This record gives sequence, C-alpha cells and structure tokens, in this order.
Amino acid sequence: MTYPQDPNNPYGQQPPSGGYQQPGYGQQYPSGGFPQYPPQYPGGMQRPPEGPGLAIGGLICSILGIFLCVLVTIAGIVMGHIALAKAKRGEAEGQGVALAAVIVGYVGIGLNILLAVLIFGFGFAHELFR
Repeated sequence: MTYPQDPNNPYGQQPPSGGYQQPGYGQQYPSGGFPQYPPQYPGGMQRPPEGPGLAIGGLICSILGIFLCVLVTIAGIVMGHIALAKAKRGEAEGQGVALAAVIVGYVGIGLNILLAVLIFGFGFAHELFR
C-alpha cells in the first residue's frame, strides 16, 4: 500500500496498469465501433481549402503573356486549368479567377497568333509589291 507522502513515490497513487487509454487508439466507443476519420487528413480534421494563389498566378501570367510571349501565356493557361480543377473539387478557392485566367490565356494565344499572321502577311505583301 502506498501513501500519498511516500518518499519512494512522490506522485502519489498511480492508477493500475492499463487503466487509461486514449480514444482512437484501440478503445471502442459506446456505439461499439472505432472512430472514423475522413481519409483527407488524419485526426478527423478537414483540411482547409488553399487560397487562390495559383489562380492569381495564372491570371497574371495570362495577362503578361499577351504582351510578352506565347510561352508565358501557355504557363498561365496551365496554371489556370490546375487551379480551376482544384477549385471545382473544393481543394482551393478562386474558381472565378481561375476561369478568368484560362479565358484570358486563350484570348492571348489568339491575339499572338493574329499578330504573327499580320506581321508575316505585311512582310510578304511588302516583298510582292516592291
């Protein structure tokens, strides 16, 4: 028998071994089952959605690609599609910004192609009528 002031046991009486189990580590709940956690995040917590960073980056690349080069526009389209897919699944925010990035990117590609056709067209016309 241990006493609360026992010099060999400064913490007082200890519960018998196996007297305490943490929930979720083998202890059954009153319903008879074990706790069920969603597969997204351990511990039963929902993972908060990401911010609209990828969508904003895609929109910036799409806008800059209109004035700089086609490769930047393609990067904006790819980022916009990825952000749009994440937003539709609920993993990220900014579905409207992602859609704008995709639309502006495709318009930018079209404008760059139109500009290239006009430049080459005027160049050939200048050579023909010289």
